Amino acid sequence: MTIMHGWFQKLLKTRVYLSKQQEAKDSASSTASSSLSSSSSSLPSSSSSSSSSSSSSSSSSSSSSGRTPSKPPRLQIAQSSEMRWTKEYDVLVCHSGANSDIEEAKRLVSFLEDSPCSLRCFLWQRDACPGGAIFTEFCQAMENSHSLALLITPNFLQEDLCRYMMNQVLTDRPMSKRIIPMIQNLSYSQYPQELKFYYYTDLSKNPDHGYAHVNNAVVNYLEDLVKREMTLACSMNDSSGGLNG
Repeated sequence: MTIMHGWFQKLLKTRVYLSKQQEAKDSASSTASSSLSSSSSSLPSSSSSSSSSSSSSSSSSSSSSGRTPSKPPRLQIAQSSEMRWTKEYDVLVCHSGANSDIEEAKRLVSFLEDSPCSLRCFLWQRDACPGGAIFTEFCQAMENSHSLALLITPNFLQEDLCRYMMNQVLTDRPMSKRIIPMIQNLSYSQYPQELKFYYYTDLSKNPDHGYAHVNNAVVNYLEDLVKREMTLACSMNDSSGGLNG
């Protein structure tokens, strides 16, 4: 019954994900096009001083009327990217099986999912299919996630599975911004040598501040996806225009 319940939960989550993915794809193209048009309109103009004075007067009149220039908000851009929806999760949270670590991971995921960007999180203790092959489940979750957050604690370092997760993450994309290390109740000397070139977030003193830092790291990574997507679209338009010319 536990295995059937796990598969049923996974089926429901997949259906919800597919419906959200379709909605995002429908709105992504319009958002991307408006972003390109706004960015192109913001380029410096080589017009005369009279035109600049008229533009300044028009901008002052628009500000006096309470209107601001249309610009897609940061979170809206990150949410609407088609590249974001190519993966099922925004962040995979890796943690040990200790109760204290599980509870900490739950609090982190609750913070991220309730954030303005409504990040999609894979929590191992919650989302892994009961009775499934552990290593296969982890590899699939890693493949289906944009970012990877490691909750590194003394318990994490003592578990062979957690060590395997960390090594797999580093092997998949070394020195990548998608890897977000977090430490708790861990001294600097205990910090894994494999991660010595990564900045980490310390959750020991101020967990909420650390959660916000993780949220920003994930959103920044999603924004980078949008920038690459827009750059690719511009280069494709330029190349097609050159061929037509």
